[in-house]
Amino acid sequence: MPKRNDLKKVLIIGSGPIVIGQACEFDYSGTQACKAIMNEGIEVVLVNSNPATIMTDPELATSVYVEPLKPESIEKIIEKEKPQAVIPTLGGQTALNLALELNEKGILQKYNVELLGATPEVIKAAEDRELFRNILDKIGAKYPKSYLVRTYEYGLEVAQELGYPLILRPNYTLGGGGGGVAYSPEEYQNMVIKALRESPTSEVLVEESILGWKEYELEVMRDHKGTFVVVCHIENFDPCGVHTGDSITVAPQMTLTDQQYQGMRDEAYKIIQEVGVQTGGANIQFAVNPENGDRVVIEMNPRVSRSSALASKATGFPIAKLAALLAIGYSLDEIQNDITQSTPSCYEPALDYVVTKIPRFAFEKFNGSKDILTTQMKSVGEVMGIGRTFEESIMKALLSLEFHEEGIPDVVYTSEQLSYPNSKRIFAIFQAFRDGKSVEEIQLLTQITPWFLEKIQKIIQFEKEIVKFKNLTGSKPEDLREIILFAKRMGFSDARIAKLWESSAAQVRSLRLDLGIHPNYNRVDTCAGEFLSSTPYMYSSYWSQFSELPTIKNPVVVIGSGPNRIGQGIEFDYSCVRGVKAFQKNDIPVIMVNSNPETVSTDYDTSNLLFFEPLTTESVSEMMRATGANGFVAQLGGQTPINIAKPLEELGFKLMG
Repeated sequence: MPKRNDLKKVLIIGSGPIVIGQACEFDYSGTQACKAIMNEGIEVVLVNSNPATIMTDPELATSVYVEPLKPESIEKIIEKEKPQAVIPTLGGQTALNLALELNEKGILQKYNVELLGATPEVIKAAEDRELFRNILDKIGAKYPKSYLVRTYEYGLEVAQELGYPLILRPNYTLGGGGGGVAYSPEEYQNMVIKALRESPTSEVLVEESILGWKEYELEVMRDHKGTFVVVCHIENFDPCGVHTGDSITVAPQMTLTDQQYQGMRDEAYKIIQEVGVQTGGANIQFAVNPENGDRVVIEMNPRVSRSSALASKATGFPIAKLAALLAIGYSLDEIQNDITQSTPSCYEPALDYVVTKIPRFAFEKFNGSKDILTTQMKSVGEVMGIGRTFEESIMKALLSLEFHEEGIPDVVYTSEQLSYPNSKRIFAIFQAFRDGKSVEEIQLLTQITPWFLEKIQKIIQFEKEIVKFKNLTGSKPEDLREIILFAKRMGFSDARIAKLWESSAAQVRSLRLDLGIHPNYNRVDTCAGEFLSSTPYMYSSYWSQFSELPTIKNPVVVIGSGPNRIGQGIEFDYSCVRGVKAFQKNDIPVIMVNSNPETVSTDYDTSNLLFFEPLTTESVSEMMRATGANGFVAQLGGQTPINIAKPLEELGFKLMG
């Protein structure tokens, strides 16, 4: 059916201030939804308390309220604006919890306002862990043995029965807040008190350990007709025990058999049906025992999430936009795929590339904080790398972290950094392979799936091949070309090759250009090249045989701000987006380059051309060379673009502004 004719005005609840577990991905989601609903001729009333967001720009909604996200404030806005409905699924946990409060206080009933996307019953069924377990029992899905604890005393009894380690998951909290992994009675006693305090309902699920199991996520959508699609299937690099927001993740999944994947997909469909989701998106997390293939359900989020933003950028499938359109009455087969412009949105995306997300942490900013990752989220931002292979993808993501220009520098590590999850473990794994450790040794310490470790070992083994060509004068040009090309296909930066050759990045770059080695650029098209695509969403690869670059006359490049971190956050994405719009208003085409999947700037319809690339001199200069860009702007994205502005100028590119 087409959109509902009874909806003239809807209220969208934002996510409030940026906090760990709820960042600018909800600004991206809210912005998409506002634009989609406004384009349908329905008035949008937006309420959010964060003024540093793009969604609070006056042009994105009919009315914008920068007000506290409290029931009293929302009631006043509802009384004044008289919307027919509220959409609570785009503002994270804050909006869901607020929607429940509005319902429980009778405010929605008082003003005859409907909840779209997720009813109170759906929110409770997914967020209340006891109700959710009952649903899993009903459909025959397995879950870890667990008990819902409401008192400290009962919590001690549960611990005695289940044994250690234990996983604590409080109800209705953000980013696993108040939760974690307890390895001893002393740890558990402190943690259960905190978990009960953090939960709005003073309830915490205490769960037997599934540490070391493989973790997967399905990002799914459903419409009112019952059409169900899996938008993206994400595999966690880190085993269970690390919050998915803190884990390195890979899409599409790499290590499941087709039978295992189909079983997971079927179970996700049953869950979303039984929970009662009528329209919109949901995120469902699973764990698989690597020893015998047993599968359990971990949890479900009945809303747009951090993973939704990642899945949207990984596939080109705009989850938040579609969730908004489904909420106002459309079905998936009635919504055209923006990218192909020839297929409906009920076609599941297909990927012919690999996406790797790596979180960014800020433990160094907090004296005394322990760099240990658990089920409580601690990362402050994230980056995404796109490549034709896992190796190319993860190496681009590591460069995008801006940790080191080499991407995978030599580091000093301890055995403890391998044996427990922490923010530096990925670099320690690379170094351990350099030091001669085997896949079996590292797998025993980390419990990371051997497939991923074998790929990292392959990268390090190739480092040794690169070193053999250190004496450039004694090497044939054709041999040099072969080794450099394959090094680039493995994801090595010019800076890392230079370190291995005891040379400089400038010398390696000069040699690479003399040998005619450049990346080609491909589209993110949702369909693995099956249909024609006009999307302006690009990534580089040295594996590609040709480029799919559209022709744009005299574009200007706006360099984004990269991963969120303390001191460089959403406000710089706001600046970049406003800068892009100002150029476009004056008929100047704009290329956006960024590495952050949470942002509005990396939405494919924000700029004339989008590149998802590391914000390094090498990557940005190659992109500017390929596009014939007129110049670049470095003043909008914070310190990151400033750091590469002078090197880009020295390469002959024009700094504007």
